[in-house]
Amino acid sequence: MLETVSGWRTCHHERVDEPSLRALLDDVRSGQITPDAAVTKLRRLPFADVDGASVDHHRHLRQGMPEAIYGPGKSAGQCVTIVGELLAHGSGPVLLTRTDDAQRTACIEIHGLPDAESSGSMVWRLPETMSTARVGVVTAGTSDIPIADEAALALRAHGIEPTIVTDVGVAGLHRLLARLDELTDADALIVIAGMEGALASVIGGLTGAPVVAVPTSVGYGAGLDGVTALLAMHASCASGVTVVGIDNGFGAACAIARILTWPTR
Repeated sequence: MLETVSGWRTCHHERVDEPSLRALLDDVRSGQITPDAAVTKLRRLPFADVDGASVDHHRHLRQGMPEAIYGPGKSAGQCVTIVGELLAHGSGPVLLTRTDDAQRTACIEIHGLPDAESSGSMVWRLPETMSTARVGVVTAGTSDIPIADEAALALRAHGIEPTIVTDVGVAGLHRLLARLDELTDADALIVIAGMEGALASVIGGLTGAPVVAVPTSVGYGAGLDGVTALLAMHASCASGVTVVGIDNGFGAACAIARILTWPTR
């Protein structure tokens, strides 16, 4: 049952999902694995302390989505170790966000090329089966695209292949109207905007689908590095628009994943 993945030894039964736990119990019952060996594996189940991080292996069982790794503030070595821990002992995708060049180089050297990479984020072990849900990721301007890329990669890590629509902000509303049928057909939308953040209200008023708005730090002086867009989105007159933090494309993607997969997982 053991295999080597880029220098890391992994046992399939150590992955933290319901099928693997049932398989482990079946192996104990059949005698293929001893109770003591099973206890050793289960000790690692809730979390593992590795290189200053407490890696949460239980999150996939609780939430249906694994722990992601936030790159900023971590050394290249820490990123390598945490990614390796999740690849060897976790289940589902391994997502590392907002990496720098040193972190990316080190992780690729040890763990190989990721299945996908975009705007500094990397994901290994993408789902083999993708959802049929139609999700749009919409930006007001091209300067918002890095946040859209982060959101799109996080969606893909959770089995959702989004459609990305860029540069349809309110300064040229005809651009949005040209894509309106596509957007109103979506099952959910992530709307990303800086400046005054008005695009979230416009789209929120045009569709009944869930809308998660992401304010970005794009803008001039009175934009206050995204605070103006954040407050404007919170004050939206379009009912039910959900707002995440400034530049938080990852958080918006996770919100959509929860909306679309609960309670099916």
